[in-house]
Amino acid sequence: MRQVWTGAALVTAAATAAAVAQDVPATSRNPLGEAIRAALIATPDLLAGLIATQRPPPDIYGDAIDRDLALLDRLAPRLFDPARPGLGPAGAPIRIAVFTRADCPECATARDELQALAARIGFRAALFDMDRDAGLARDLGLDTAPSYVLPDKLLRGAIPSLVLERYLAD
Repeated sequence: MRQVWTGAALVTAAATAAAVAQDVPATSRNPLGEAIRAALIATPDLLAGLIATQRPPPDIYGDAIDRDLALLDRLAPRLFDPARPGLGPAGAPIRIAVFTRADCPECATARDELQALAARIGFRAALFDMDRDAGLARDLGLDTAPSYVLPDKLLRGAIPSLVLERYLAD
């Protein structure tokens, strides 16, 4: 019965033979083994696929993240304008922008919780109305009230103050 070798099996066998052949005196090596050893030494890339370390998975969201961060950076002067109406102690740095709607019960709760958090930690939150500031909300891709914008993140939907505090601590 004839054995059929696949390319990967042949390369593996050749690599094994080459590794073993390195420990065998040259006079004991057969010509084929010597030829395989010489070929592997001359072209080490033949085994690269077998001995290469695991490559990390491709970053399929990297470009989108980079675009979002560039957008946030570009809009930061509007989002974190110290003259903007907001919550928290006067003169404290604006660390978050919040988009709300007048007829949104979750928004009223979000404003109350953010006001208490801002007073306790000592920051300001800039306030935006999703209807009056619809263009800015649209540019940011915000379609849910409340939504929060930090210098490096967008958060959609009501977020408990405990979670917001952790985001603001980073």
